[in-house]
Amino acid sequence: MESSDIALVQQSFAKVWPIKARAAEIFYADLFQTAPEVRPLFEETDMARQGGKLMQTLNTVVKGLNDLPALLPVAADLASRHVDYGVTPAHYDSVGASLLRTLEAGLGEAFTPEVRAAWTTAYTTLSGAMIGAAYPPEPPAASGTS
Repeated sequence: MESSDIALVQQSFAKVWPIKARAAEIFYADLFQTAPEVRPLFEETDMARQGGKLMQTLNTVVKGLNDLPALLPVAADLASRHVDYGVTPAHYDSVGASLLRTLEAGLGEAFTPEVRAAWTTAYTTLSGAMIGAAYPPEPPAASGTS
């Protein structure tokens, strides 16, 4: 990631942080509307508490963008834990789209094309690493020939 992208993500998230509870509500409402197949993953979840966890995790990630080599193992561990909850690689696209729509709703006019592009870069970088860590490719099957 370019330092300019990191700065845009961090500056824009600083504007979302004061409305973090509302941002979490917007995020989950959007996610459940646009990807209803994920709703069962949250059946027995206190959504206010879950929203707090989401925003705290985003805060940690956004702050950690300045040191990707340190952040990526943390993200990989988070992804591995999400496998146990039933998260699949396809869910990452839905989450990313809901995140962008949440940021757009929360930031309004401050969600410029440049900010969108920076968030898209950050999310695809992290989600790609998370998917790679949690769902490693299958090794090729042995051919059985000598």
